[in-house]
Amino acid sequence: MEPQRPPKGGDPASARRWVEEVTGAGVVGVPETVQSLWSGYGRIERLRLEVRAGAPASVILKAVEPPRGMVDHPRGFGTNLSHQRKLKSYGVEHRFYRSYSDQLGEPPGGAPRVARLLGESHRNGDSWLLLEDLDAAGYGGRRQSLEAPELACCLRWLAAFHARYLNSSPTELWDRGTYWHLATRPDELAAIQDDRLRSAAGPLDERLGNAHHRTIVHGDAKVANFCFGANSVAAVDFQYTGGGIGVQDVAYFLGSCLTEEALEVQASDHLDTYFRELRSQLRELQPALDSKPVEEEWRGLWSTCWADFHRFLVGWAPGHWKLSRYSELMLTDALRAFG
Repeated sequence: MEPQRPPKGGDPASARRWVEEVTGAGVVGVPETVQSLWSGYGRIERLRLEVRAGAPASVILKAVEPPRGMVDHPRGFGTNLSHQRKLKSYGVEHRFYRSYSDQLGEPPGGAPRVARLLGESHRNGDSWLLLEDLDAAGYGGRRQSLEAPELACCLRWLAAFHARYLNSSPTELWDRGTYWHLATRPDELAAIQDDRLRSAAGPLDERLGNAHHRTIVHGDAKVANFCFGANSVAAVDFQYTGGGIGVQDVAYFLGSCLTEEALEVQASDHLDTYFRELRSQLRELQPALDSKPVEEEWRGLWSTCWADFHRFLVGWAPGHWKLSRYSELMLTDALRAFG
């Protein structure tokens, strides 16, 4: 697909013309703002289109228009490093949709559903993604907490995604996925007051990086990034997709949708569900692969995944609600290896 030129400065009239050029249909009415991007870096809009054969009824435009100067960060980390990390993340998302989303195929139980890419553009520091409207495709549900069947659907999506890319190396994505990866967060590391945790950050990261069985992780698999249909889910926001181990996504996902009490009681059962789905996917996608060593290694790194994210939160937002008793227990377990 040839890159489509975006309007300079996000001019609404130019945006309308660009969308019409890509879709072949006229834009109807005023764009609906779905949400603003973090720290004022742009917006996500829904645009409705005139009825025309072959054209969708609506599309989603993700317009990344970074500030031209430094901006205040809500937690005080508005550095040039933070700015460059965000810029890279949007480039990664473009490359995911362009080069990876069509590779997901049709694993049993349905492919890990993502929006179809309709167009993309880069110009003068701005970037644009024109995507299928997942609401119109039947994935209009959004959740903050989940019932058991919905939670299982998300774990099934993650298992299918990880199985598809198991033993793949990320190209043009993050070498190490997840938005809290240590190498991209030196400011947050320096803010940690706990000497033992700060000293353990490197060894924890090294343990994850040395895992033998690697895949491509979503990198920001919180419940807010899943769109719910009748019996399945789709996922959005692939800015921090890259190399990793599947349980990094699982730990972060469970921490985003379960209460402190539910984590303590249910986390083990949900982990079992994830691995059951992963085994099923691998039997179909990679039948010659023995899934047992993968599961054994990833289960052994479960507490390390939690400790790694805990490290980030302690530096980024001390007192955050995700610093739960369960997270503390996982941290304690992971740190035992270091005496």
